Amino acid sequence: MKILGISAFYHDSAAAIIDHGEVVAAAQEERFSRKKQDPRFPHNAITWCLAEAGIELADLDAIVFYDKPLMKFQRLVKTYLSHAPSGLQSFMAAMPVWLKDKIHFKRMLRENLALVGNCEPGQIRNLKFAGHHESHAASAFFPSPFERAAVICIDGVGEWATTSIWRGEGARLTPEYEIDFPHSLGLLYAAFTAYTGFKVNSGEYKLMGLAPYGEPRYVDLIKEHLIDIREDGSFRLDMSYFGYTTGLTMTSEKFDALFGGPPRTAESEITQREMDLAASIQVVTEEVVLKLAAHARKTLGLENVCLAGGVALNCVSNGRLLREGIFSDMWIQPAAGDAGGAIGAALAYWHTALGKPRNMDSTRMDAMQGSYLGPRFSNDDICQRLDALDAVYEKVDDSELMSRLAHILEKENVVGWFQGRMEFGPRALGGRSIIGDPRSKAMQSVMNLKIKYRESFRPFAPAILAEHVSEWFEHDNISPYMLIVAPVKESIRRQAGPETEGLFGIDKLKVPRSSIPAVTHVDYSARIQTVHEQTNPRFHQLLNAFNQLTGCPILVNTSFNVRGEPIVCTPEDAYRCFMRTEMDYLVLENIILEKKKQPEPEDDDDWREEFELD
Repeated sequence: MKILGISAFYHDSAAAIIDHGEVVAAAQEERFSRKKQDPRFPHNAITWCLAEAGIELADLDAIVFYDKPLMKFQRLVKTYLSHAPSGLQSFMAAMPVWLKDKIHFKRMLRENLALVGNCEPGQIRNLKFAGHHESHAASAFFPSPFERAAVICIDGVGEWATTSIWRGEGARLTPEYEIDFPHSLGLLYAAFTAYTGFKVNSGEYKLMGLAPYGEPRYVDLIKEHLIDIREDGSFRLDMSYFGYTTGLTMTSEKFDALFGGPPRTAESEITQREMDLAASIQVVTEEVVLKLAAHARKTLGLENVCLAGGVALNCVSNGRLLREGIFSDMWIQPAAGDAGGAIGAALAYWHTALGKPRNMDSTRMDAMQGSYLGPRFSNDDICQRLDALDAVYEKVDDSELMSRLAHILEKENVVGWFQGRMEFGPRALGGRSIIGDPRSKAMQSVMNLKIKYRESFRPFAPAILAEHVSEWFEHDNISPYMLIVAPVKESIRRQAGPETEGLFGIDKLKVPRSSIPAVTHVDYSARIQTVHEQTNPRFHQLLNAFNQLTGCPILVNTSFNVRGEPIVCTPEDAYRCFMRTEMDYLVLENIILEKKKQPEPEDDDDWREEFELD
């Protein structure tokens, strides 16, 4: 029985197919359209998922959307009515869109699906809807390795819920309690994202990465004026400081006055104020998450926890939750944001609506296949595509490739690494990655400024052989999805000396913090990816080869893209990114390309203007 799950029309649309409860394909529309976080109907993603599953649209037993649009419309109307006459301008702007399209959402879905299936809209009869937070909860619990677990979902807002707690047992998910709009931890964090000059729904990573450069001097101010946090983790926001209920901005003038001025202008200099604000909202976020988790542990009596929703992508908070030991173990949906709702919606229908049991396979870590759920390309296919681009390449078998590549990396070269199935979710996990030597003092700035074309303060993640993680980090658990931050071991730290006195903010970046400085943040932390032979054998082989050469089982791993662009999907995407940046080598499966041997690109235009920089 095959079920298609869809998340679309709001942010980062995606599609996924499950076959008898097993995820067989999942991809985000942005990877095909090349429009970052593309919110449009995922025509391309659905078409690819169907082809990967070897079926047509007519073969599907159900199509499940991850949201209930009419409930969203109800929330919109009630919110505007409760705040009238404030927000009249935004209400008048929103209503024509809803009345024209979204209130007839089922019809619009059928019309788009009919285009994919080359059929009439009336032939799409098996269309179902799951709740937004139900989809998040299902994506978190059903693929997890736990028979029983508490499930915590925290995001901006679904239909009404912004935070929800669920009981997961076997193939059942039971809602326990929720916090409703407009009181939202996700939107509170988004408000600070916007206020510090970053783009909402994509700049939250930047705010989290900026936090260690600052001091949490605004925590008391935030808790006194913006958010009332109760002991059980529930909270209320003072909405007079926010504009998202009635206007087109996240914050109000009252918010600006509280923090001493207007929001930072995008692309302008980042000051100590922004760093301190980032540090402060991170502290508040962690307090809410920890109290929610403690309350869930106490009331549900379950030893394990699963997380989903956009806030579950805050890997600093996740690491803190794990270290506090509130739960015995934790599993986080790798596509925790809206894209993962496509998987969740399909699984919710399979298990909840149809009552089908879970396949609890003890031989695997979880049911996400390492999140390697997207397209892959054969060596022959890659060669044909490269020939069409007049690229110069060499084909090498694995036994030679890994040793050769280890030596290339050891010489501080930056390598584009493209192999296996593309990752589903926001993280590159060794399928579509840019890799480098973590021991290099220059690697972080080189990758940020010459490869990624992004802010110099952004940290990079270490990919480490799973069997060595506790030797290098204060971390004994697996972390295959790069969703947990942990401290580096004291034994490899370099303690700050006199040269660090008087350094503030981003100047702290100038001082190496450990023997792996390229992946050690200024607070001696790192966002860890444990690499497992079971889920990514070739990346595991490469790390082994690098370890044998250098004694270091770690590589820098960042996503194969530049700022403003989605992660690459095809060999053409990878080659284009390789040629537009200062990467030294590109590896596509068993094909290796050296930059200096490539023909000069014909296009001299400033390609970065193609992408929206945030």
